[in-house]
Amino acid sequence: FFFNHTPPYAILSGLVGSEMCIRDRSYKFPNYLRYADTHEYVKEENGLFKIGVSEFAIDQLGDIVFVELVEKGTNLQKGETFGTIESVKAVEEVYLPFSGEVISVNEGVIDNPEILQNDPIGDGWLLIIKSESNVLLDELMNSDEYKSKVVPN
Repeated sequence: FFFNHTPPYAILSGLVGSEMCIRDRSYKFPNYLRYADTHEYVKEENGLFKIGVSEFAIDQLGDIVFVELVEKGTNLQKGETFGTIESVKAVEEVYLPFSGEVISVNEGVIDNPEILQNDPIGDGWLLIIKSESNVLLDELMNSDEYKSKVVPN
């Protein structure tokens, strides 16, 4: 998500010199989520994994105008893109933090990108994944680790 050849957080954080310019906003970092370096979150629910994009990343994108996601039934490998999010600022790809099969796509977000904009952690989830292998959520950042990477002290 966002960083094919750009240093991490340079696009999302609006890196200016050595200071991060972050909007004056309070972000939620729920303890039940795990985060990838590329700003996708993972929430485990009954052996399945709900995938979305963090509030921080959505806020940095600005107004979202279009969301495209892979189809239900698609098998993806770790690190593969599963869609794009288009905002007034940029078009960004989103990446799967582990391998699995897409068992549900949030059609509501595709039909109405404002849902993602207004509630990325709740109704704005993107995919539900079934993984064929053991997903090691500990390999992803916990809320405190992710928050320390994206929000200055």
